[in-house]
Amino acid sequence: MTELEQLHLDKIAKTNHEIYALLKMRWSPRVFKEDKIPEDEVKQLFEAARWAPSSFNRQPWRFIYAEKGTDAYDKIVGCLSDFNKSWVKNAPLLMITAYKEKTEEGQENFHALHDLGLAVGNMCVQAQYMNIGVHQMAGIDWEKAQKEFNVPEGFHVTTAIAFGYYGGDFEKLNEELLEMETKERERVPQEDFAFKDGWKK
Repeated sequence: MTELEQLHLDKIAKTNHEIYALLKMRWSPRVFKEDKIPEDEVKQLFEAARWAPSSFNRQPWRFIYAEKGTDAYDKIVGCLSDFNKSWVKNAPLLMITAYKEKTEEGQENFHALHDLGLAVGNMCVQAQYMNIGVHQMAGIDWEKAQKEFNVPEGFHVTTAIAFGYYGGDFEKLNEELLEMETKERERVPQEDFAFKDGWKK
C-alpha cells in the first residue's frame, strides 16, 4: 500500500454510529491531482446543487467558477487570504459562492445562507461519489470578489471552494500544511450539540 493510499484510509471518519459511506470518506484536501475536471463532471456537481432543498424553493445560491490557467482563476486566487494562497494553486478548479439577499417580495431572505449551505452540501456528496476532493474556504475578501466579478447589488459573496481529484503530491506542501493534511480528523461529540427535550445547560 502506498503512503497516499494509507492516508485515504486514515482519513475515513471513525464514527460513533454508522453513517453513509460517502460521508465517512469525505475530507478537505489541500493538494490534488493535476488532472482537469471535465466540463460534464462540473455540470454534475452543479446538478447536485440544483436539486438541494430551499425555503419556498427560492434557490438563492449562485456560483462563479474558473479553471486553472485562466484570468478568472487568478482573480479568484487574488481574493483569497494569504494562507489560502499558499496552497490553493494545487486545485484545477476554483469557485466562489454567493446568495441572493432578498426574496422576490423584497424582504430579507433570512434562510438564504442556510439554503446555500444545503446546495454546497449536495455538491460535496456528489463530488465525493466522483472521487473529487472539495476544500471550502472562509478566507476570502468578499468585497474584493464582488468588485472583481461585477456581482450585482442584492447578491453577497460568501466563500471560495477548491476542487480537484484526490491523490495529489504532498511534496507541494510545506511542513505546516503537511502536518494539517495528515493529522487525525476530530469532531465534537453529539452531546455537545444535540439536546433532547430542551437546551442543555
